[in-house]
Amino acid sequence: MLGLKTHRWNRIFREDGKAFIVAMDHPGSFGMMEGMENPGAVLRKISAAGADAVLTTYGVVTKFAEEIGNMGIVLRVDGGTSMLAKERNHSRLLYHVTDALRVGADAVGSMGMPGSIFEAQTLPYVAELVNEAAQWNVPVMVEALPGGFENPKEWWTPENIGHACRICGEMGVDFIKTTYTGDVESFRRILEQLYVPVVVLGGSKSKDPRDLLGGIYDAIQAGASGVAVGRNIWHYADPGKMTAAIAAIIHDGATVDDALEQLA
Repeated sequence: MLGLKTHRWNRIFREDGKAFIVAMDHPGSFGMMEGMENPGAVLRKISAAGADAVLTTYGVVTKFAEEIGNMGIVLRVDGGTSMLAKERNHSRLLYHVTDALRVGADAVGSMGMPGSIFEAQTLPYVAELVNEAAQWNVPVMVEALPGGFENPKEWWTPENIGHACRICGEMGVDFIKTTYTGDVESFRRILEQLYVPVVVLGGSKSKDPRDLLGGIYDAIQAGASGVAVGRNIWHYADPGKMTAAIAAIIHDGATVDDALEQLA
């Protein structure tokens, strides 16, 4: 990895090779969301509590630089669809790597979603993004979800998750965001066939913090290189405490019980 790219990488991944990314890009598609009324307040809390980086939108990056502080920035560069649309359509690249660099981002991120009915549109723009990022030594994160969002989650089998991740890896991305399979052994088998780091997404809001933290702990035991958690942090009553609990598992080797103590 070239020197400049390494510097950017190290603002997201710590020396232990792990990354704790807080996902705050949701309002770019969903608009107003509970817990995200004040992005600046959330950013201050997660930064103080140990988040390494934030996955967010162009608007947040440009309006809340002070609150982002020293956290790394993964800029969401695709989109173009919203919950207000009558019919779901495919995303496209909205920003260039040069736009990301202009606002101080350390990496760029987009959807991948092999198996989606829109893959003939989305996978080519992943390749375009990888190619452009290589010219500027910028890391690329792609979210690999089999079948996309238009298909039922029954598509998200361990085998299909593995296929989606490997396909995105073959396209040249630097790290992958995907869903945890639900058990250590099946996820470990996927990671054994990948040669790029994988961070696990946080998913929909969890009713029980133990379930959330347990899934994160298991994913790390399987070999995941970190997490990219959103709703389960900024929907939580105290985002700072949840951030500290997850950070303890990612970087300090805490058990689930140890992490739960951070929520007391």
